[in-house]
Amino acid sequence: MRAGEKSTGMWRDRSFRLFLGADAISQFGTQVTIVALPLAAVLTLDASPFEVGLLTAAETVAFLVLGLPAGVWVDRLRRRPILIWSDLLRAVALASVPLAAALDVLSLPQLYLVALLMGLGTVFFDVAHMSFLPSLVGRDDLLCGNGVLETLRGTAVLSGPALGGWLVHAITAPIALFADAISYLVSALLLGGVRVEETPAPAAERRRLREEAAEGIRYVVGHPLLRRFAVIGAAVMVSNGVWVVAQPFFLLRTLDVSPGLYGLLLTGSPVGSLLGGALAPRLAARYGVGRAMYGGAALASTASLLVPLAAEGWRLTLYPLGCLLLGMSGSVYNISQLSYRQRITPERLLGRMNASMRFLMWGAAPLGGLLGGVLGIWFDAHAILWIAVCGFLLGHLPVLTHRPLLRL
Repeated sequence: MRAGEKSTGMWRDRSFRLFLGADAISQFGTQVTIVALPLAAVLTLDASPFEVGLLTAAETVAFLVLGLPAGVWVDRLRRRPILIWSDLLRAVALASVPLAAALDVLSLPQLYLVALLMGLGTVFFDVAHMSFLPSLVGRDDLLCGNGVLETLRGTAVLSGPALGGWLVHAITAPIALFADAISYLVSALLLGGVRVEETPAPAAERRRLREEAAEGIRYVVGHPLLRRFAVIGAAVMVSNGVWVVAQPFFLLRTLDVSPGLYGLLLTGSPVGSLLGGALAPRLAARYGVGRAMYGGAALASTASLLVPLAAEGWRLTLYPLGCLLLGMSGSVYNISQLSYRQRITPERLLGRMNASMRFLMWGAAPLGGLLGGVLGIWFDAHAILWIAVCGFLLGHLPVLTHRPLLRL
């Protein structure tokens, strides 16, 4: 069967369509939360940069604490139920925010707890999600499957930041988070209709949790390319954590944009992700997976320089333009390296490989949030944004200096 026929077959598979629909809907709601959660802290509770940094760290600390055990459980159990329960956990956590706001008891400690629970659900969901896709599309069609997934996600989230900003402006940030809670419930319902055969590891083959988790780490660290992917991912996540802390203060206070315009400016990244999702399979097919990764990393490094050059007037357009190019290049790089990882890893190690990569990459994210908060004590938001950009430039060097990558 030719590749084009196989891709068409994916679309005829009802389970694959439900899987993509669930992901697109939950990602749409997530874009609302990306805007609404920090704004709930900044606008509703008058949080400081350091407190926003703690909130950012709380959202990702679960990757550091539970990332490796999550991979073991994803390899031991069926992955579809893990996806469903992760969605339900996140829905309940977010729904508590508008409830607390209505009772006038919303506080920063509650937002920190919500962020921790969101991170817990996201750890298990992401590891299971990446490990579940090969069961739906097969390893030979992973580039196409990941590309379609990213394209649909980009389409779904395109208006998410703008809608998030508008909702915050119209009905306050806590109430806007209710939209994301609903999206996770809908995602869980759609995933309930997915039917695919899963064969988790037999109980007799299980060893101690620590031993199985260590096997995944050894596999990643012992593979020269996966090791490089983990290094660049960790550096980018630290830089992104600093960026997320600086972003609302830079746009809302330094440039004095409204919440509605704030959300609109953030649409550049999902537009870029949409374009990158469509381009990645074609670029990888024409130039090779390695060249697609290399080009994505090179463009991301240079595009990031545009963002801190934004200012009032026409230069404000540099912010969404830089985010658009970052989203596009990041999508090309991520789809290519994820498809490569999924293709080369044995089925029995998929969950632990993905969990180990998430642990090594996303485990560094809380450091970025904390670093951004600490930097906020000494520097203004504009300077912190420049520091984040320098981190992006340095972080991509392990890929840009590895010439053998171009031969993949």
